[in-house]
Amino acid sequence: MAEYRLCSSQLREYAPKLVCGDRVLLSGTVYTARDAAHKRIVSMMDDKKQLPFELDGAAIYYAGPTPAPPGLPIGSCGPTTSSRMDPYAPLLLDNGLAAMIGKGPRNSDVIDAIVRNKAVYLCAIGGAGALAAQCITLCEVIAFDDLGCESVKRLEFCDFPLIVGIDCNGGSIFS
Repeated sequence: MAEYRLCSSQLREYAPKLVCGDRVLLSGTVYTARDAAHKRIVSMMDDKKQLPFELDGAAIYYAGPTPAPPGLPIGSCGPTTSSRMDPYAPLLLDNGLAAMIGKGPRNSDVIDAIVRNKAVYLCAIGGAGALAAQCITLCEVIAFDDLGCESVKRLEFCDFPLIVGIDCNGGSIFS
């Protein structure tokens, strides 16, 4: 297995080189969104409204961070179960999403969309949200503030540790 140090803006370019099981230290901009936010984003797409962030080349982290303690940019920020986003992921991938970050397996429709769009699914370590938060240098709510911890946030990662869960050829650590 290979190890990569990548910027989020390089995910589209590097996706064909990544193989399931590879390790990635990711830096750069990543957006949080869970199922409630995904539902709203898809509704905005259906209504031809401007999205809270550009999908093309973006990475979404399936997380609902806790409030930041004093002096820190974010509280605990571990991954949530990715399968809850499976109904929405193919549409987002078909509209340019480069990567998803979460935990757990994905359904066959999502895997097909990953392959079709040469994207990648990265896995974060579950149960280590406080440790993961140490790799986040900025957190700002950019949409759906009423959703609380599930609002869409823009995060800045610095060497956030991930494993390639599903690569752009459909290789999976889950099979």
